Amino acid sequence: MQEDRTARFEALYAATFHHLLGYAMRRCDCAEDAADVVAETFAVTWRRLDAVPPGDQARLWLYGVARNVLAAHRRGAARRRDLSYALVGDLAGFYAPSAEDSADLGSLGPALRLLPEEDRELLSLVAWEGLDHGEIAAVLGVSRNAVRIRLHRARKRLTRQLAESGDVPDRPAMSGRPR
Repeated sequence: MQEDRTARFEALYAATFHHLLGYAMRRCDCAEDAADVVAETFAVTWRRLDAVPPGDQARLWLYGVARNVLAAHRRGAARRRDLSYALVGDLAGFYAPSAEDSADLGSLGPALRLLPEEDRELLSLVAWEGLDHGEIAAVLGVSRNAVRIRLHRARKRLTRQLAESGDVPDRPAMSGRPR
């Protein structure tokens, strides 16, 4: 019984996959979304295999399923987009730099962006999050001594970047003395 079910599903898949993929590709924004629609269509087909009509009607039934899956996909994408916009609006005021922060940064921002990601993370953990060496060590999963050495090197690279751009580093923003 299970072998007959599997054989019928495999035959449906082989006969209709390319048709359904083309249908989804013409209606989706990207190939990944089309692949998701086709995969979900065949998942529904497997669950409802007994409802699939025989012969040529099966392909039409699968188009109907794909159409419903595509509609659900679009509703989900619209819902995620709306939630994303709402979240951006809700969070906009929380972490926006103040005028004072922006004035303090000056050319520090462009210099920071030129540093490797690891240096930016270390300097940010000190300057913006206010963490000490021990706390940074816990966040990064390294020793306090490794943090001390890496932070020293990151500060030197930042100072070098600022010097190359003709700016003198702001000592309080650079120091971030550990507690």
